[in-house]
Amino acid sequence: MTSTLSLLARWTRPLIGAAALALAALPAAAQTPIKLVLNWKYEGPQAWFFLAQDRGYFKQEGLDVSIDQGEGSAASIPKVAAGTYQAGFGDMNALIDLAAKRPADAPVGVYMLYNTPPFAVVVRSDSPIKSPKDLEGKTIGGPANDGALKLFPAFAKLAKVDAAKVTISNMAPNLREQMLVRGQIDGAFGYVTTVSFSARGMGLDPAKDLRFIRYGDHGMDLYANTVFFSRSFVQEKPQAVAGFVKALNRAIKEVLANPEAGIDAVMKREPLLKREVEKEKLLATLRNDMSHPEIARIGLGDVDDERLKKAIGIVAEANQLPRQPEVGEVFDRRFLPARAERPSSTVAP
Repeated sequence: MTSTLSLLARWTRPLIGAAALALAALPAAAQTPIKLVLNWKYEGPQAWFFLAQDRGYFKQEGLDVSIDQGEGSAASIPKVAAGTYQAGFGDMNALIDLAAKRPADAPVGVYMLYNTPPFAVVVRSDSPIKSPKDLEGKTIGGPANDGALKLFPAFAKLAKVDAAKVTISNMAPNLREQMLVRGQIDGAFGYVTTVSFSARGMGLDPAKDLRFIRYGDHGMDLYANTVFFSRSFVQEKPQAVAGFVKALNRAIKEVLANPEAGIDAVMKREPLLKREVEKEKLLATLRNDMSHPEIARIGLGDVDDERLKKAIGIVAEANQLPRQPEVGEVFDRRFLPARAERPSSTVAP
């Protein structure tokens, strides 16, 4: 009996070892790849994307997410529409524009982050430009893909400015504030937070040295940057979209609770950034761009349908778009976590 068992062991041991090696050689469970393009260069207000990646939240949802820098809030939309990326973070109004012109190609918003319009024309505090009408006859500059520049025709119409009398000048993003300070342009298009921090980097005090003509103060209560996916990806892989949004929402809550952790993730990407500046940019974005009163009611990530419908109408009419997209064409809330799981405030401790 003993010899029989010994013989059996001699035969089965190699088989067990071979089976173990075969199992070890099997690939890990396949993860869905998602390429995400951001609105801008790596910076503090993007902390949640990096935190979700570093803490494995995307992987826990079966996703292999890569994150690339962007070239402007309007520039990310065509990159996703073209299929270069599956997901992006950028301007809802540029998305509306594309949806009106090429509905089959336009991406779909799935998580609204910038719910307060950050768009502005910025002038020096000693400038004679004090109201939108004063822009006529002046030269206003901005990067070609800047969201405020793209929306200027709509703003001009609402504010009763003759856009034909305003000269538009384009420049590289890093030259905008320099040209404004030097008097090479009379005003600059931009986001309030972005321009403020760029000016501070030049030794200026935005509160004293600059004046902001905000679009939102002149009838443009628009949404701004949203997370969006290509239409085909939403249709083909809805579970991946839901998983991405779930992971991102989780990271957003953790950044709100601990901004330092978010900035840690940012600094891993760009160690040469100034940590305190990026933290201040993150907190300013939460305060200025993500604090619309509606989130106490509907939660961060969602939109108010009536408000978005009105915003679509403003953009469509002012830019003479061929059609006015429906709310459901540009934003799909099916992938949002339950209301109780999403933040009701973006005031960080």
